Amino acid sequence: MQPEKIKRMLDACYLAKRIRELLPELPNGVTPAYIQYMDVIHKLQGAGEDVKISDISDYLGLPRPGVTRTVKEMEAKGYLRKIVSEEDGRIIYISITDKGELLSEKYDKNYYARLCKHLSDITDDDADCMIRTIEKFYKVMSERRVEIE
Repeated sequence: MQPEKIKRMLDACYLAKRIRELLPELPNGVTPAYIQYMDVIHKLQGAGEDVKISDISDYLGLPRPGVTRTVKEMEAKGYLRKIVSEEDGRIIYISITDKGELLSEKYDKNYYARLCKHLSDITDDDADCMIRTIEKFYKVMSERRVEIE
């Protein structure tokens, strides 16, 4: 790959960051991580799993302390609840409250469903290629620091 192509890829990443900034404004005190965590909880529960903090951490590739902190915030604001396992009191499961479901419905499911019709020119293959490319690019950039001489 030529240096000019790498520059264009980095420019595209900047645009991708700007796209994220165009997402709908969240209510005061709600961060994008809240929506992301609830999405993960829905996915894992849809696969028949009882969800723990470690599951969210593993799924997103994030350190557990940060996930624990965010889950505590979300619980304090009424978006999540913790449920102690009946079999083992040391295990705590996470579920979404009705308030959390309303937030998730509005800022996740409904928003993306409405956005679909505007993105019909992008094929699933194009989207999958973009996702794979960004993931590979991120892996290279995060694992290999190139020194400036």
